[in-house]
Amino acid sequence: MTTGRAAAARRGRVWTVAVWLGLSILAVGPGLAGEETEAERKDEAAQVSAKEPAVDHCVACHTEDDNLPEHFLDADIHMKPGLSCAGCHGGNPAEDDQDRAMSAAAGFRGVPSKEQIPAFCGRCHSDIDFMRQYQPRIPTDQESQYASSVHGHRLKQHDQKVADCTSCHTAHGILPASDTRSTVHAMNVPATCGRCHGDAEYMAPYGIPTNQLEEFKRSVHGVALLEKEDTGAPACNDCHGNHGATPPGITSITQVCGQCHANNMRYFTESRMGRAFVEEGYHGCEECHGNHGVKKTSDSMVGNVSGAVCVDCHSEGDVGFETAGKIHASLASLSVAQENALSRQTEVQRIGMDDVDIGFLLQESHQSLIESRTLVHTFDPEKVGAKTTEGLAKANEALDLAARQIKDFHVRRRGFGMATLFTTILALALFLKIRQLDSR
Repeated sequence: MTTGRAAAARRGRVWTVAVWLGLSILAVGPGLAGEETEAERKDEAAQVSAKEPAVDHCVACHTEDDNLPEHFLDADIHMKPGLSCAGCHGGNPAEDDQDRAMSAAAGFRGVPSKEQIPAFCGRCHSDIDFMRQYQPRIPTDQESQYASSVHGHRLKQHDQKVADCTSCHTAHGILPASDTRSTVHAMNVPATCGRCHGDAEYMAPYGIPTNQLEEFKRSVHGVALLEKEDTGAPACNDCHGNHGATPPGITSITQVCGQCHANNMRYFTESRMGRAFVEEGYHGCEECHGNHGVKKTSDSMVGNVSGAVCVDCHSEGDVGFETAGKIHASLASLSVAQENALSRQTEVQRIGMDDVDIGFLLQESHQSLIESRTLVHTFDPEKVGAKTTEGLAKANEALDLAARQIKDFHVRRRGFGMATLFTTILALALFLKIRQLDSR
C-alpha cells in the first residue's frame, strides 16, 4: 500500500515537471569536435531543434531522483532557450525507456572525460552560426584560447587537476556572468580562481604561491571590487585573461596594467627607465607596485628617504637618487599648498562668504596634482616640476582669493558693528528726547 502511494507520488512529480517543460524546445548540437563534418553537425542541430517532445524524460527522471543541481530549472543559461540535457549529452529525451533513450542509436554521448570537455563545450561554442541563434555577441574562440593557456597545455599532458570549462563555469546550473550568483560574476571570480590557487595542498605539485587571493583581498583592487562592490575594478581574469589564462610575461606586464592606466603605461614605456627595465628583464609596473597585493599609491612612495620605493634600487650619490628627491619635493610643495588652500576655503565657507571661484581654482590645482603624479612615470623632474608649478599658481591664487574674502568679512563685520553702535546711540538719544518732551 505504501509502495503504491510512493509510486503515485513519483508519477505526480514526473507529470508536474512534464507540464512545466511541455513547451520547451530541444536543440541538440553537433557531435564532439573532429567526429563530424561541419555540414553534418549543422544538419543534426537543425533536425533536433525541430523536435518538441511533450515530456523531457531526462529532466523528469533526474527531478524524481532529486539529482538536479541548484538553479538548473529556473536560471540555467542553456535550459532557458530549451537546450536541455540532451543538448549536451545527446540521447532521446522523448523516449521514456532509459535504455533506448540513452543508447548509441539515439546519439547518446554520455559524460565526457576531462580531456574531452573543451571540445565537448566547443561543439556549440566554437560554431559561430549555431551561437548566433542564442548569443550573437558571444566570442566563439574560447576553445582555441583555452588551448593556448597554461591550463590547456597541462590538460594536453593529461593533468587531471588542472582547470577545464566546468571548473570555472560549473557543469550544470550555469548562470551568465551578469548574474551575481554566477561563479564567473566579477565579484565572484577571485573566489572561483582561489578554490584551486588558494589551496596550498592542491597546488603543492606545481610549486607556485597560494597566497594570491589573500593578497588581492587587501590590495587597492581587491578592496574596490570586494568591499566597495566596484565591478569596474580588475579581478584575476582582467590581468591573466579568461579562457586563455596565462601569467603575463616581462614584456607584457606594462601592457596589461596599461589597459586601465593608459597614461602611466605610455609615460613609462617612453622613459629611459622603461627601456632599462626591458633590457634588464625587470617586470615593469610590478617592480614598484607589486602584482596581487597592489597598494594604494601615495607621494611617500617616491623620494630618497627611508620607506620610498626608489631607495630599493637607488642609493645616495647616483642620479636616480637625486632625481627621486627632486620629484618628491615638487609633489610635496603642491600637495601642501593644496591642503592650505582647502583649509582656507573651509574657513570662507564657515563664515558664509563666497567660495565659488576658490573652488574652481582648487579643482584646477588638484587636476595638476593628479597629472603630476602620473608624470612621475616619466622619471623626469623637469616635466613633473613644470606641472606642479601650474598647480601651485592656482593654489596660491585660491589662497589669495580666500584671504580677500576673509578680510572682506572682517571689514563688513566692523562696519556692521559701527552701524549697530551708531543706531543704538541714535535710538537712545531719541528715547531721552522723548522722555524730556513728555516731562514738560
